[in-house]
Amino acid sequence: MKIRRVLATAVALAVTTPAALLSVSPAYADAKPAAQTQEKQSKPTIKELEEAAAEAQKAYDKAAKAEAAGRIELEKTLDDLSEVSGTHPLAVASAAADQAAKDAAAAKTTADQAVTDAKAALDALTENATEEERTAAETALSEAEATATTAATAKTAADNAAAEAEEKLDDARVAAVRAYGVLQNAAENALAVKVAADAALAKAIKEAEEAGEGEEGGACEPELDLTSKVTGLPDKLVAGTSTDFSLRVTNGSDRHMDEVLAFVSVHATDRSGLKDTGKFFRLQWSTKSAPKWQNADSDDYIDGVGALKPGAHADVKLRLTLDKATPAGNGVAFFAADFFNEDGSCGGAPDLDMYEFDVKAAGSKPGKTGDAKPSTTPRPGNTGTTPQGSVSGTPASTGSNGSLAATGSSSATTPIALAGGAAVLLGAAAVFVARRRKTGTDA
Repeated sequence: MKIRRVLATAVALAVTTPAALLSVSPAYADAKPAAQTQEKQSKPTIKELEEAAAEAQKAYDKAAKAEAAGRIELEKTLDDLSEVSGTHPLAVASAAADQAAKDAAAAKTTADQAVTDAKAALDALTENATEEERTAAETALSEAEATATTAATAKTAADNAAAEAEEKLDDARVAAVRAYGVLQNAAENALAVKVAADAALAKAIKEAEEAGEGEEGGACEPELDLTSKVTGLPDKLVAGTSTDFSLRVTNGSDRHMDEVLAFVSVHATDRSGLKDTGKFFRLQWSTKSAPKWQNADSDDYIDGVGALKPGAHADVKLRLTLDKATPAGNGVAFFAADFFNEDGSCGGAPDLDMYEFDVKAAGSKPGKTGDAKPSTTPRPGNTGTTPQGSVSGTPASTGSNGSLAATGSSSATTPIALAGGAAVLLGAAAVFVARRRKTGTDA
């Protein structure tokens, strides 16, 4: 089986350098500069990944235990805050205030009826009624009206007191739920880190096994003369649009390359840098040998380049489509190329070309074609020896529209992907977002 030398940036960085994860959070952006995270992008060993996975498991077990205990405490607290059977002082006070409001309402109803009866009695007096009888009836009506006024005032006060007591009770319930929410989020984040750690370990083990199968021709080595150049990629992409650009892979060396693969990986986050928005992206490619548009596969490699003679080149057409629902934020695309020969030898560009772009909301003005400027970033752990592992997970399905570009997501459930987004965010993209935020250039 051929060795595919793909990147392990995301999960490996997430497991071995927690500072890189924190760098995408506003609270830590200034304290953890991008340069600091880039220094730690060396490839971890399997033993280190095993230790990291074990620590992640311990952290998740602890967080899950705390979350379970918190759920029990929440249920108990909500029972105590019940107006029907709760024993909490606020519940008792609210129940008493509610009963007082009911009593005041009943007293007002009685007083209002007394006024009605007094008016009826006064109206019922005939012309033959004595002055004393008329005076007594008028006095009874006046007293009934005074009592009714007092009852109405008492009812208003009782209603206000009941509403205030109920509000305090509701605030206590909300506070209890929020306190539990902190524990719940902590458990979800810990699970996300555990998923990342397990994935990194599994990838490293598989990678080591594959490396053993390709040792006949020697280890993969850096090839500076295998280059990849992007043209036509704008610096602003708009939700709901498609952008066509191209990648030229050139064999500038003096040796024949039996199979050349282009590496194209696109990652994005929302403006906060905490939420991976790659699920809204779809990357497609076509080449001379494979002219029909194809969806990018899960490991970010493009197979349609084929063999390259010394001095030859091949062009890859690329199309990046953003769903209309894509949140505004930041994006980064990585490009490189690798080669594999039938004798087992292999190699590739030691650096990744990195293109930064802004993601604009639907309806925004797009950037000018070709405005995105490249920079380079070393491949993590690139020593020209053991092949790297891929950060890509299974692409998200889009029904009839095909699959989205792989963005490092796992098969974890949606709550994990959302609540633990900061923990599994791609390392290189996290560094990029942190640097963007620090310099105030977020769009």
